[in-house]
Amino acid sequence: MAKSAEDKALKVKKEHRRHPINNFLMLAVITFFQCYCFAQLIVENWKEFSVNIEILIYAAVFIAVEWVYFIVMRTAGRRKNFEIEFIAFFLSGVGFAAIASAKPDGLLVQVAAFVIGIIGFIVLVWILGDSERAMKLRLPLGILAIVILAANIVLGTDINGARNWIVIGDAISLQPSEFVKIIFVFVGAATLEKLQTAKNLYVFIGFSAACVGILFILRDFGTAVIFFLTFLLIAFMRSGDLRTIGLALASAGLGGWLIMQFKDTVKNRFATWRHVWDEEMIDGKGFQQTRVLIGIASGGLFGLGLGKGNVRNVIFSSTDLIFGVVCEEMGIIIGLLVLASFVLFAIYAINNARTSRSAFYAIAATAAAGLLLFQCCINIFGVTDVIPFTGVTLPFLSRGGSSMISCWGLLAFIKAGDARTYLTTYGEIKKK
Repeated sequence: MAKSAEDKALKVKKEHRRHPINNFLMLAVITFFQCYCFAQLIVENWKEFSVNIEILIYAAVFIAVEWVYFIVMRTAGRRKNFEIEFIAFFLSGVGFAAIASAKPDGLLVQVAAFVIGIIGFIVLVWILGDSERAMKLRLPLGILAIVILAANIVLGTDINGARNWIVIGDAISLQPSEFVKIIFVFVGAATLEKLQTAKNLYVFIGFSAACVGILFILRDFGTAVIFFLTFLLIAFMRSGDLRTIGLALASAGLGGWLIMQFKDTVKNRFATWRHVWDEEMIDGKGFQQTRVLIGIASGGLFGLGLGKGNVRNVIFSSTDLIFGVVCEEMGIIIGLLVLASFVLFAIYAINNARTSRSAFYAIAATAAAGLLLFQCCINIFGVTDVIPFTGVTLPFLSRGGSSMISCWGLLAFIKAGDARTYLTTYGEIKKK
């Protein structure tokens, strides 16, 4: 076992030497892009002194946190692989600029969540460093996930048709299902890490059914779809059983059909799908999507400039529709780079799966990357009317503290799947 770990470490080191990356240059380029975006906002809002001061302060904190993380991890943590963090910094920066354009008063929460998310990322990467420690948390975390979701049934508040928020006082609101995404990937990977019989698969199926079932009760159908797709990915990676996947898809199809018969919200979304340009829809139920499509077209390749678009004035522009703000004000090129970033997460996770320390790390990393990619596609394809609009957020970009923290938590699994992250651990194994 120790010899195998040592061989993997040596292989990873050789690959890293073969493809050197100038981390300082990459982060400098990202910082320059972010400063350029923030400068646009300040120039556009030059008459609003108080808004400019807020943007400057929050932008400075945002950039400083990125550099502090990088310097500390590179020196004290002796890390050399920062690819996924840089992608996340790029996405978070694009989202920060779009939110500053659409809803500047949401920047404080976004920056605070960014800081908390990075701290959580560091802690979770440390926890995942010891697979035995991680396995011991499987059962309590699984129970916690069910309790958290079930608590929403009693304590949740209906917002936009879904009972998926817990509101505390006048200033704090949480979306528990975002945090359950992290637990869902963790429990799935830990449960199926050693699949000797079908028992573990059935346990995970039961856990997944409970999570998805509660989400349906809460009418959070977009998140339920994301959980279900992630379940299929995890189950297939470990079992390779197409019959199980086929049965699950058939069951999901039947469940979806039944929901459409009794849930007016879902029926309305399917009725609107592919008809947003109809005369009776364009200024009604299709208002949001048509404005996003117009904004994307008017933005062209390079955008109109931050603070100059019209999509930012549409309701939910800083949450569900933020991709429209990005494309209209920053250009379709940036929009395509956003989509490509999530594809890169998936490629990164799959590429590192062959050198991961165990099946747990490979499954967890691929599932987390898949979940982020699924959510990205459901959001972008929904607001552009390619698929029915579900109202899920765009990871790292949409305004929302729970979403930002959850995204960084999921990123920890992708980071843990890269064997270079724990080269020190391999050294310790070698000594033993």
